[in-house]
Amino acid sequence: MPLYIETPLIESHSISHKVGQSIWLKMESEQPSGSFKTRGIGYACEEYLKRGAKRFIASSGGNAGLAVAFAGRCLSVPVIIVVPETASKRAVNLMRLESAEVIVHGKSLDEAHRFALSIMQSTDAYIHPFDDPLVWRGHASLIDEIFRAGLKPDAIVLSVGGGGLLCGVIEGLKRNGGADVPIIAVETEGADSYGKSLTAGFLVELAYISSIATTLGARIVCEQALAYSKNHRIQSVVLPDKLAVSASLQFLQDHGTVVEPACGVALAAVYERVAALSGYKTVLVIVCGGVGSTADDLVELARVECAVAKC
Repeated sequence: MPLYIETPLIESHSISHKVGQSIWLKMESEQPSGSFKTRGIGYACEEYLKRGAKRFIASSGGNAGLAVAFAGRCLSVPVIIVVPETASKRAVNLMRLESAEVIVHGKSLDEAHRFALSIMQSTDAYIHPFDDPLVWRGHASLIDEIFRAGLKPDAIVLSVGGGGLLCGVIEGLKRNGGADVPIIAVETEGADSYGKSLTAGFLVELAYISSIATTLGARIVCEQALAYSKNHRIQSVVLPDKLAVSASLQFLQDHGTVVEPACGVALAAVYERVAALSGYKTVLVIVCGGVGSTADDLVELARVECAVAKC
């Protein structure tokens, strides 16, 4: 029995009415750990356990670490999560609630990643937050469920951090006869390593992450995410933090669900009717979730963003 659950697939009447398209939502925010990460990371953890792993080591900005911690508890395997200083206290507390040992190290996910590798022992398995074919294979189950429900969207909108979800979605589309479905890959300004890589035609590493969407904070995406752009239609959309926050608040009003800005930016592409979505009748948004923000956090972020913009 997998560690993830089959999440609701719903047509959003409220958003569809606002934007004039049929908007479908894959509610990955309902996963046990609060995000889609439960799928791929749970699958990878099960596989590494079968291969003899005695402990799971991971680095994370929040959601991936929580998914590893959840998987470790379910599988009775000890877990160490290394998080950067930017990780939310809420996410760290939730990891510890899952009985994981949490180490705070470094100012970026890259520094946390390097430290996590340095403490590895021979019987440990390193659970990468996004760059692992096992993780992509697990994420692909999301697309299996969508096609099993009889929906083939005209386009799929998703957030991109390190590219793990993107790779999993494309793998799922390929095995379900959906290789022709385009993907709208959305990032926030200041965390747009994928958009810059698509423009350049090679992997671009950001000097630093300046976006508030810290769980999208991979300075460089996985190589496979760029490789897929050579034979799959992928369009990059980059939006400001302000729109990611406002979309998260709007989604809370429309559907009563709290998602963090890293997820909200994908919803913002729909709410803002970005040009990349014009001409599509049926659009699927992967509501990837995230537990790093509360409703109060979103209100405060909106206030700060408004103050910066002097609105």
